[in-house]
Amino acid sequence: MTDTIDEAIDWRGNQVHCGECDHEALAARGKCEIRRACVHDRYARRIDRFFNWNPGLANDYLSHPHFEVRAIAAKHADVFRLPPLLRDSEETVRWNAARRLPKRMILDLRNDPHREVRIRIANLLDDGELGPMIADPDYYVRLVVARKIAPALLGRMMRDAETEVRRVVARRIPAEWLPSMMDDVEPEVRFEVAQRLGPDLLPRLADDEDWRVRYEVANRVAEDRLGPLAEDSDDLVREVARKRLSTPGQKQEWPI
Repeated sequence: MTDTIDEAIDWRGNQVHCGECDHEALAARGKCEIRRACVHDRYARRIDRFFNWNPGLANDYLSHPHFEVRAIAAKHADVFRLPPLLRDSEETVRWNAARRLPKRMILDLRNDPHREVRIRIANLLDDGELGPMIADPDYYVRLVVARKIAPALLGRMMRDAETEVRRVVARRIPAEWLPSMMDDVEPEVRFEVAQRLGPDLLPRLADDEDWRVRYEVANRVAEDRLGPLAEDSDDLVREVARKRLSTPGQKQEWPI
């Protein structure tokens, strides 16, 4: 079945004609088909299908003027032909080359000008290799780093400018570092901290301005520290504190 798009137009906007193509002989062997599997078509799906059918031709198209052709050819070409593509002007080409190369060859892309490339590179690397990306200017790159890097290497990210990054850090840092994040300006981060703190440190958050943090405290703090929380301004915090006081040793479920 051919694609639903009836046009056969190349990347310059010109009509594609099989009679003018160097691969005309492939059609007779079922190796290409206009409007379905054609390296000259402007639609990536048709280019991709052409190389799926003819992977051995990919090396010949790594310098094609149309970036979609180079990018898709990089998925099939011989690996030893890919390093020059790491300097390609198009990010899609750089990434398709990088994903097939050894890590040691793609480290320079940690400083790629395009955020999508850096995000994908961060997903490929580990620990020490991610260190230079801790201070990446893009928050999502740093978020990927925070999720992947070893917890012991997260110290530099505890004061990251992005709330979501700090939330991930609070979930993963060694427990002994948590007190350093108890004063975070964002309640979402303090809540993550409260969920991991031991009962002995929780009283320090009993006066937190956010009810979710106080609820976590009321649910896990030692019972002899529940008194003030039983008079909390929030109904749910008061309820959980009073229930625990009336039924010692019982932990309440988070309210739905």
